[in-house]
Amino acid sequence: MAGLEGDDAVAAVDHIVTQFNTYEDYLDSQITTQDLYYLENEDMARQLVELGFRGSGEVLKREDFITRKLAAEVSRLSERHQQKTLSSAGKELKDNFLKALAEKEEANRNGKMASIVFIRDRNTRGHEVSAYIDYAHRLKVDDFEVYFSGKKKLFPRRSDLSFYNWDRNLCCLNSSPNYQVISENTCGLLFKNKSDRKIINVDPKVFPGDNTTRTPIDTDLYLQVVIYDHVLRRKL
Repeated sequence: MAGLEGDDAVAAVDHIVTQFNTYEDYLDSQITTQDLYYLENEDMARQLVELGFRGSGEVLKREDFITRKLAAEVSRLSERHQQKTLSSAGKELKDNFLKALAEKEEANRNGKMASIVFIRDRNTRGHEVSAYIDYAHRLKVDDFEVYFSGKKKLFPRRSDLSFYNWDRNLCCLNSSPNYQVISENTCGLLFKNKSDRKIINVDPKVFPGDNTTRTPIDTDLYLQVVIYDHVLRRKL
């Protein structure tokens, strides 16, 4: 645009694209009643504006308008799709655990991260149970809207990577699409990521493994929560 450079010019174009639905609407805004009186033809008046013979200042070219309009629409649809995909989007989260899950949701959905969530709590019978949960896998099979909205709690299941009922001494081990469970070794319980083949060690006294961080979460929802974030170099 005339007299504008850099970010100012981009902002001016974006304003035009946002303000007018079509390029014809934009051209019409440059046409005066006097133009229509003398020309007596709306299409001709538009052509004169487009060619730069009418209107105020430099006229935005048709191809530039269409290109920016399409880019704006793609951006809008992408943002809308992301909001639909992320179960935590738009939720008012107060507990630290739910906030932590929300922060890691997108990375676990797109394969940049494969988090393991350790939860220890009491079930409806009062039994103390715990589990190591493949967060990325649960995101695919569970409706996390109910968790982030507070309608239900994310809870240990026998189908998780590791489930243990401390009162009944019941243990269940299950590999997932993202992790292989390694239990028969001197190092204790280990999880091997199937994408980069890195080992995650959940023993709090040792190093958790390459590209992995161990974070205890202070929460009012459970007896204990620890999240192991494993960053991947390529998608799951």
